Amino acid sequence: MTWIVVLSIIVASALKLLITTMPTPVVKWFLGKFELHSKLDPSHASIKKDGKKLEGEEKKKFISDFNEATFLKKYYVHPGNEQSFLQLETVEAPYIIRYKRGKDEIKLSVYRYTDQVNVVKQYKKKVEVYSLLSDSLQKNARFPSDLS
Repeated sequence: MTWIVVLSIIVASALKLLITTMPTPVVKWFLGKFELHSKLDPSHASIKKDGKKLEGEEKKKFISDFNEATFLKKYYVHPGNEQSFLQLETVEAPYIIRYKRGKDEIKLSVYRYTDQVNVVKQYKKKVEVYSLLSDSLQKNARFPSDLS
């Protein structure tokens, strides 16, 4: 019985030592693999709105605002119900962001509302939906009921 306690203490100590001595870039890379709202790099992302490509300072500002946005919550997407999230009701056209992470091509559709920003993430035939809070992205956005 005591050898189990001693062995578990040794294993726990070895794991703690291994984790604390890991280089920070390795840890960031590993955590980035599972991150839902990942940071974008302006040089690797293309952004379109209404079919027009954002360039220069406008693109950098949008990506900066997107990266600084606060994650609110993730929505569960029922299998077979993905299409309803791909065509959200909104007054203005969404921002479409495309970028590559490793071998994967990722498409983000950013829908702005006055109370939140919804993001639909598509990759590898998967759809994930989450909402963000960002004053700068929500600025000048309207509710879907403001159709006029």
